[in-house]
Amino acid sequence: MGIGTFINQSVRPAATPARRVRAPSGDLVLVAVVIALGIFGLLMLGSASPDFSQQTYGSATYIIIKQLAFMASGTLIAFGISRIDYHLWRKFAVPLMCVTVILLIAVLISNDVRNNAVRTFFGGSVQPSELAKLATIIYLSIWLYSKREHLHDIQLGLMPLAFILGAIGGLIVLQPDLSAAITIFILGGLLFFLAGGDMRQIILFCIVALAAGWLVVQFSSTGKARIGSYIAGLKDPLKSSSHVLWSLEAIYKGGWFGVGIGQATTKLIGLPFAATDSIFAVVVEELGLFGALGLTGLYAVLAWRGLKIAGQAPDSLGSVMAAGLTFWIVIEAAINMAVMVGLLPFAGNALPFVSAGGSNLLSTLAAIGILLNISRQSGQTASSRAGTGTTPESKERKMYSASVDLRRWNRRRSVSRTRRPANHAK
Repeated sequence: MGIGTFINQSVRPAATPARRVRAPSGDLVLVAVVIALGIFGLLMLGSASPDFSQQTYGSATYIIIKQLAFMASGTLIAFGISRIDYHLWRKFAVPLMCVTVILLIAVLISNDVRNNAVRTFFGGSVQPSELAKLATIIYLSIWLYSKREHLHDIQLGLMPLAFILGAIGGLIVLQPDLSAAITIFILGGLLFFLAGGDMRQIILFCIVALAAGWLVVQFSSTGKARIGSYIAGLKDPLKSSSHVLWSLEAIYKGGWFGVGIGQATTKLIGLPFAATDSIFAVVVEELGLFGALGLTGLYAVLAWRGLKIAGQAPDSLGSVMAAGLTFWIVIEAAINMAVMVGLLPFAGNALPFVSAGGSNLLSTLAAIGILLNISRQSGQTASSRAGTGTTPESKERKMYSASVDLRRWNRRRSVSRTRRPANHAK
């Protein structure tokens, strides 16, 4: 019984092998693709930011220098986290979530209004909603693991989950940052699904989330305007929002091969937020559709390696956490690119590793650090099993029947509940 995904190994309960041996450090392909994305991001930001940086900060290099500092700090954070056993996050999950809630409340109290929203501290340098995404994945992965035997009970599974997501998402909506709140709910539902939540509860969660989203849009002038311009754009592209029209113009100018790095003009004459939300449009104008396909390919490789790490994780905690972190990065990238071509209503999701912004970059690199640690733990576990001759599933399946079978697509879209060993059927 199970649900097919790209992860090709069954989820198993958290357990630390008795004997471990040294294994190579992490997934080197993942490291390579992250380095490639980081270099690419700095290159494109160096092209997209000088004009805006000069007008806003009085220095054409202010944004790129700041991004370099965040990149260096994030690299150190990723390296440090990659050396921390991901099981230890069970001790830090609650304090991390408490700090996140405090920051989300504090940013509302600070009332530092920028672009008609209250989202940041310290002149726009710190955005708590980015930390909230990472903290939510870590906390929910651990919480869902601890409740894995009760996820079929709506009072112990879905209702507490809805409360957690409602509290975090509600604080973010008040800023307002609708795109971040929506991302939080998507990630929450996805983690519940991956952890083995009952399919009826998942459907109910989707219905309630859609209803809540509709209500928020009805009472939000920003949400109404974005949905209205999106629908108008679907009927007639020329009636899209000015932001999307500028983006489409940049993409049109880029053609197949682009106008060359540093040669784009749309970023100078009207494209809003060229260094942040709209940097994908700059990429396409300067590098063309082939450049955009290359960038998309890097995210695809990141998704492949992340899901492979999830599939090979030594336990269900690592599997769900790795999958959640991977989907978060890929979803952010997909939303950003889809918005720029008019496929989704306008959202403020950053393009991971490319858009200017310290909070997003630091949070994303921290997520990469966790993924690398899970990968290292998998290598150590595999080495230990090879040394002892232990069969990977013989002992664990006697103790625990997987809540969600994360094998390749098996055409049976069902989620099995936790069962007693005697009832387990291969």
